[in-house]
Amino acid sequence: MEHYLRPTAFFDYDNPAVTAWIDQQLTGVNEDPMAQIQALYLAVRDSITYNPYVFQTDPRTLSASFALECGETYCIPKAVLLGAAARYLGIPSRLGLADVRNHLSSPKLIEWLQSDIFRMHGFIELYLNGQWVKATPAFNRQLCEMMNVEPLAFDGVNDSVFQEFTEDGKAHMEYINDHGVFDDVPHDFIVEGVRSAYSHLFNDLEVVDEHHGSLEQDMGRH
Repeated sequence: MEHYLRPTAFFDYDNPAVTAWIDQQLTGVNEDPMAQIQALYLAVRDSITYNPYVFQTDPRTLSASFALECGETYCIPKAVLLGAAARYLGIPSRLGLADVRNHLSSPKLIEWLQSDIFRMHGFIELYLNGQWVKATPAFNRQLCEMMNVEPLAFDGVNDSVFQEFTEDGKAHMEYINDHGVFDDVPHDFIVEGVRSAYSHLFNDLEVVDEHHGSLEQDMGRH
């Protein structure tokens, strides 16, 4: 399990800013590891805004520290931030990658990607009470409310994965391909997967392209 606990350039809980943030989130929280990881899950989910438009190929942008620095990012860095926090607490973590079809994606995002499939969706697996449990802190509460989807909870026992349907019965998220789990962020594998799916974007992806906006703007919040 040691390789699921060590700090890396991505799971950089040895970064002072990350350590300080984790300690701040745990102020007043019960010392029970389950209570602490649940508090950190909510902090990652809701304090870091989900925004798929900010993807970059620079490896640093997939790290826990960069997610904190920016305050908005997409699923992989948010999962890595939670995984880094878990490792800081002595809870093993590993990154999971999958392809998903989002039936409620904004028309603008579908137009940008030229697809309703999100390649390389990231989640985190945590080793709790003798078993690996999936956690998906991607969509913040505000965005979920705009999409009419209940924010994903995490109880530390059951897998927390995207809902198949919305509250009113519409198709929401469909997992279509599993890429496996990793003890560190497989940067080259992710970039090549994204490049193969969305090659038309790669004149833009080396730098942040501000004009793409955010998913919350797409959903009607300005």
